[in-house]
Amino acid sequence: MKKVFIALIGGTLLLIGLALMVLPGPGLPILAAGLALLASEFFWARRVWRKAKGAVASARRRAGLRDWLRRAGGRFKIGRLRVRSQSGPRNNAC
Repeated sequence: MKKVFIALIGGTLLLIGLALMVLPGPGLPILAAGLALLASEFFWARRVWRKAKGAVASARRRAGLRDWLRRAGGRFKIGRLRVRSQSGPRNNAC
């Protein structure tokens, strides 16, 4: 019964994610959520999930996001959301 429930919910999320790829909306996160849910029960979905994660990691490495963040000199901190301004403190007085 659990497998059927996960298949229904995961399949529905996959279909909604696919529809939102062409319609306005967050298609990729919903598609990923459906695939991750299906991967918890089905081997074929686990294999697709691993390939998708590998493709995303490869694209991220090619884009050089980590190197760009290092070159930014600590202006951005992912964990604590610290952002430094280059222009100095803002003065609200006009």
